[in-house]
Amino acid sequence: MDRIVVRGNGPLNGKISISGAKNACLTLMPATLLSEEPLTLTNAPRLSDIRTMTTLLRSLGAEVQTMQDGKVIAMSSHQADNHVADYDIVRKMRASNLVLGPLLARHGHAVVSLPGGCAIGARPMDIHISALEAMGAEIELKDGYLHAKTSGGLKGADITLRFASVGATENTVMAATLAKGTTVLRNAAREPEIVDLVECLRKMGAEIEGEGTDTITIQGVDRLHGATHPVVADRIETGTYMLAPAIAGGEVELIGGRIDLLGAFCEKLDACGIDVTETPTGLIVRRRNGRVNAVNVVTEIFPGFPTDLQAQMMAVMCTAEGVSVLEERIFENRFMHAPELIRMGAHIDVHGGTATVTGVDKLKGAQVMATDLRASVSLILAALGAEGETVVNRVYHLDRGYERVEDKLSAVGAHIERVSEDE
Repeated sequence: MDRIVVRGNGPLNGKISISGAKNACLTLMPATLLSEEPLTLTNAPRLSDIRTMTTLLRSLGAEVQTMQDGKVIAMSSHQADNHVADYDIVRKMRASNLVLGPLLARHGHAVVSLPGGCAIGARPMDIHISALEAMGAEIELKDGYLHAKTSGGLKGADITLRFASVGATENTVMAATLAKGTTVLRNAAREPEIVDLVECLRKMGAEIEGEGTDTITIQGVDRLHGATHPVVADRIETGTYMLAPAIAGGEVELIGGRIDLLGAFCEKLDACGIDVTETPTGLIVRRRNGRVNAVNVVTEIFPGFPTDLQAQMMAVMCTAEGVSVLEERIFENRFMHAPELIRMGAHIDVHGGTATVTGVDKLKGAQVMATDLRASVSLILAALGAEGETVVNRVYHLDRGYERVEDKLSAVGAHIERVSEDE
């Protein structure tokens, strides 16, 4: 099993290219199941989760080819004839559940295992199920699988989600594109990844309005056709690398980064004493002075502060001036990185969904363990500004969401390397 070794060595300077968004790409790929014609995605990230979704789609009978070193994914579902998403694949990644809506819409039945993914709290499927049932689906849970079918196809409905779930919004929108009649989805999630999905579906012939707001209206059509679509830039990767110079110092330009996808996050950076400047090709990030200022953070659904940047922000707060309080409102059990940061000398007190961080002058390198995707990169960030050597173990989580992180950070001067267990 690989591990990442980081030696804190001062300021970072240079450029980092931002990849296409993992969460957007994982949503766009199942859209191929809605059409017999080819769907091609450009600016795709090269990640293990993308390979897992590729394996799942192929198991359903879709043709999936990667080109240009994995940055282009060409798909066709004209011969997709299997409607069972098997546990052995689905358990590896929660986004696998996004095949449910497309399979049900196009074929009228689907059998999908309950999903897996990072152990950061319960993320139940009941919101997905209730939305699809409102459209006429009959869904039964048997032996860990959702058995779904329709009588005469899905039908448009007026649906209000009890929580603005991203996954449920995506599943429902995709299913509704081929439903009979009009679907109005209320309390819909507003994330940029959903806007990206709708833009792609519209290119495929879908009739959708309201993406980016809490009410999305979908007029069902008889069929969707093929399209080519670029994956939106990864706002979580962007936010993560914005924090690298905040911790280590220096000035980093993020090529392809977009401030408009990170409004609430950028407001906190400004309060911390971190300057973010837009450029024609991305954005530049630098600290204004020495230590950053402590700020309080509350994670919220978009457009609030992203839960997927909470762990990384905690790493910054560990050496901030003052005391910060981070409140996690999206997922329970998402402070598993705190004990590892404490091993590096951080002062963190966790009570339920709240973590109080008292800044220290400097963290110290240590052996630490990655517990989930975002926790793993938070430990790497912390190590960039720490004294001595930090070894981050169990970094297989990292490869699910960050493309070649050691190469990108090395390019701006970080002393970081990946070491195999047998080395």
